[in-house]
Amino acid sequence: MGRVVLTLVGVGALGAALVQAQASSTGPTPAPAAARQAPARTSPARTGGAGMSAVEQTALVKQYCTTCHNDRARTGGLTLASFDAARLTEDAETAERMIRRLRAGMMPPSGARRPAEETLAALAAAMEATLDRAAAAHPNPGWRPFQRLNRAEYTAAVKDLLDVDVDVAQYLPPDTISDGFDNVADVQSFSATLMEGYLRAASQISRLAVGDRNASPSETTYKVPRTSSQMHHIAGTPIGTRGGTSVVHTFPADGLYTFRLMLHGSPTGQLYGGPVPDDKIEVSIDGVRVALVDINPRMDESDPNGLNLFTPRVYVKAGPHRVSAAFLQRFDGPVDDLLAPIEHTLADTNIGETYGVTALAHLRDLTIVGPHEVTGVSETPSRRRIFTCRPTAPGEETACATEIVRRLAARAYRGAVSAEDMKGLMSFFDQGRAKGGFENGVRFAIQAMLVNPRFLFRMEQVPATVRAGDTYRLTDVDLASRLSFFLWGAPPDAELLRVARQGGLATDAGVEAQVRRLLADPRSEALATRFAGQWLRLQDVEKVRPDHHFYPLWDTRLSQAFVRETELLFDSLIRDDRSILDLLTADYTFVNERIARHYGIPNVIGEHFRRVPVPDYRRGILGHGSILLLTSVADRTSPVQRGRWVMEVLLGTPPPPPPPNVPALEEIGAGGQAKRLSVRERMEEHRKNPACTSCHKLIDPLGLALENFDVTGAWRIKDSEVPVDPVGELYDGTRVDGPAGLRQALVGRKDVFLLSFTESLMTYALGRRLESGDMPAVRAIVRQAAASDYKLSAFVTAVASSPAFRMGRLSAPAASH
Repeated sequence: MGRVVLTLVGVGALGAALVQAQASSTGPTPAPAAARQAPARTSPARTGGAGMSAVEQTALVKQYCTTCHNDRARTGGLTLASFDAARLTEDAETAERMIRRLRAGMMPPSGARRPAEETLAALAAAMEATLDRAAAAHPNPGWRPFQRLNRAEYTAAVKDLLDVDVDVAQYLPPDTISDGFDNVADVQSFSATLMEGYLRAASQISRLAVGDRNASPSETTYKVPRTSSQMHHIAGTPIGTRGGTSVVHTFPADGLYTFRLMLHGSPTGQLYGGPVPDDKIEVSIDGVRVALVDINPRMDESDPNGLNLFTPRVYVKAGPHRVSAAFLQRFDGPVDDLLAPIEHTLADTNIGETYGVTALAHLRDLTIVGPHEVTGVSETPSRRRIFTCRPTAPGEETACATEIVRRLAARAYRGAVSAEDMKGLMSFFDQGRAKGGFENGVRFAIQAMLVNPRFLFRMEQVPATVRAGDTYRLTDVDLASRLSFFLWGAPPDAELLRVARQGGLATDAGVEAQVRRLLADPRSEALATRFAGQWLRLQDVEKVRPDHHFYPLWDTRLSQAFVRETELLFDSLIRDDRSILDLLTADYTFVNERIARHYGIPNVIGEHFRRVPVPDYRRGILGHGSILLLTSVADRTSPVQRGRWVMEVLLGTPPPPPPPNVPALEEIGAGGQAKRLSVRERMEEHRKNPACTSCHKLIDPLGLALENFDVTGAWRIKDSEVPVDPVGELYDGTRVDGPAGLRQALVGRKDVFLLSFTESLMTYALGRRLESGDMPAVRAIVRQAAASDYKLSAFVTAVASSPAFRMGRLSAPAASH
């Protein structure tokens, strides 16, 4: 028998809902020029260190490191005055910190006395060997507390269970980000407020899934950003239209619905775009026009309805439907105007700045109101998923409901359903049936499932004989859940659960076979959209909105396309089973017409993305608009943010925080000079502050190498009329010239990049922060992947086969309540 340690709290009318569950698992001296060598092309998988004794390691550290890292200076908050390689395992955290800096070539710093690169590599390898031997002798899979479904996982679990798409942002607060990811267990708090959100979500989701014959009118609004261009056709809207929006909306019942359309206004209150003769906006459902509304060019915020337009009531059947609201395309071709139109930006500016620039009306939001006069509930995908049987007489209702509830619960709970589980769920069915009949009873049971601890949390069984501190192997069913959430961001499918129940995940071969199957499935795109998106920080792209005065051709749709470009590049590594190093070196990318025009790539027409070759300067993600935009500010590039991103994301070596009271870069060159200085010139002025020099020597050359790219990722040769100078010297003395030089330097230090990538992949897979004791496993995974030329599948398989992934460790027993 196994056990799951739980703490229960009664909440609301649905009774018990889990609050907490413990799921056990696991001033330097300048150096002569000859000493400043280019980094050796070494790898932790191939560099031996057995020849360097503990005495030699200690002597080397004392000779070259304690000048800065002593008890008095404590540079970087680190002292090595008492360093002794013979006692390395007693402070593994400091040892791993040293190894990381040595591998990256950051220590000793450029300009200080440095031994030969081969000597530094041997020191790092010797320290690694000591730590790896200790880890092998005392394996520790690590520990994490309970893991709650985050927003994305909750959405995917609801879709998998009920075939309902739901925007959980209406009910649940944003997930906490830790170490770059939103699934780290020990920061996933649980509160009465969050539980209330789950209860509200369960109520609404169950109504949408089953259908609601008693639905009352409500409003759902879909907003269109002001910075989203509506000059051309929008994906999902009918051909022959421009602008607007297209959404998939789930209607709760058959009935009449009204569509309210609000248009963007100018800062002075008039309709944005000015008078446009005979302009109309069309509302369509599943591509069929249901309303055509005239636009009054004289409408303004003084009108009773403001800038709102209303359609007549439209009859719509229950279930998901694509709703589009778009303007009729009145013309196409060259515009005869005083100035050529700015095609992509709806700038939030005053009227004077838009004089002579052609503009058209833009949709601000679409609101769906209803249902009115409910006539029933039609068959929908979710109802077909739920009602696999239908009672023909009152005496058959309980048996049919039991069949439905047992099948759904097994999927919702991702495992076996006990008699106690069924007893609780059927009691909710009985309550619902008493109030509204058979379907209402099923809805109540589904609502209870959605707030059950076994749905909200990824429960893992702990063997009854395990004591605090012991390690144990996960059950195959629990391992199946870990695999599916790792690779799909969603619950396991029927095939994976079948294999697990038959013991098919008990061997390395069985795990590897399922990893290959899951990776081949289109759902593994979650590795690109979820893992890579968070690892590369693509969620930050939307936070940067370039100033329209400097970058008038940017709009929100371009930012969204940038993110999709990077996701598709990472996804291609999965589909084609390519090396993770292609992320740095790929001579291809994925673009649609919008990005192609921005990058200057010819012969790309249409909204769909396709693979195209790119010039040398735009190879890999260092040439992606997403990365270049998220590491900029509104009105200029930021070499500091770009360099910091490279250090933190690609090299896993974040720089220290800036000292207090340092002037911002915008203040450099005040008194009218700032506009005449390029970003590089302002950076050079900034570095004259002694408090800034040491850190900026590490950061700036990485970011300045990308200065040929402006804020929006477009290629340029001048900045503020000053020719761009992307040449610099990295922290290890390597000379870099532009993005190609930076890419070459990173590939030259690929061992650091591979370690950083593997750490992030393991953090995401395990749902916990890695510790120094995990680094031997990380290095073992890199060595294992090296045999497959660092293919992405090799990393995924090695992580899924690692003890940390397949085993757990029980922490102290949970307190009972």
